[in-house]
Amino acid sequence: MDFIGKRTIWFAISLAIIIAGIISLALQGLNMGIDFAGGNKYMLKFDEDVTSAQIRVVLADFGLGKSSIQESGKSTFIIRTKLLSEKENTELLKALQKKLGKMDVLSNEKVGPVIGKELRTKAFWALLIASILIVIYITVRFQFSFAIAAIIALIHDVLVTLSFFSFTQVELNTSFVAAMLTIIGYSINDTIVVFDRIRENIGFRKKEPLFETVNKSIRQTLTRSINTSLTSIMALIALLLFGGETIKVFALAMLIGFISGTYSSIFIASPLWFEFKNRLSKPKRVHI
Repeated sequence: MDFIGKRTIWFAISLAIIIAGIISLALQGLNMGIDFAGGNKYMLKFDEDVTSAQIRVVLADFGLGKSSIQESGKSTFIIRTKLLSEKENTELLKALQKKLGKMDVLSNEKVGPVIGKELRTKAFWALLIASILIVIYITVRFQFSFAIAAIIALIHDVLVTLSFFSFTQVELNTSFVAAMLTIIGYSINDTIVVFDRIRENIGFRKKEPLFETVNKSIRQTLTRSINTSLTSIMALIALLLFGGETIKVFALAMLIGFISGTYSSIFIASPLWFEFKNRLSKPKRVHI
């Protein structure tokens, strides 16, 4: 496969996904969970068979008809609502028990909006600092042009993952931040492997056109990239299917990020570096 010759196609595919994602983010944003937006989260187990529709009817009496209700087992539900006062919290639980039968409150959590805002700020700084350190590391180990290509590929992976969650409106929690940091680490590791081979081949093939050297380097590391990705993706699919509700967001974000990271390492980072290098090496026209 001619990875470099068809780079405009790869760039166009990524750009189309990212533009659609930015439009989605602008129109509907992300579905921030109570970890970020503040609110109440309940995990309730009913003795009798209960449906989410029955629970929603009770919630509607309190103006909470649009709350998130997820089934997490037989007659067990995770309910997320807006932030409630202690009085409203007590009244809601009493109403659910009165109308739907005896239940056990497995968890009853409350996150204030101030804490949610602080978590969002810390998440942003964590991602920003990680990106800056990566640029410094790659600049020292390789050169600045490699660092710029790598950081654009990382931004690509973050935007693709955010776009997916904006499209699907899956509720985000703090595990999403952990997943994003892991995605950055995974993606840059895969990208560095390809960059290392490019640098090595440039030293061995000094007379060979850069176009062909970069193509060969991607092909030589392709098996490693695909094998590593497939083993990771299979583990993540297993986590997504059998890991339970608590790590669903983490596993899903990792799955999308790993797929995007593999794609960007092969089709974005190295072709982008070639594009930078090719433009810089072109002789400048002198106008007389």
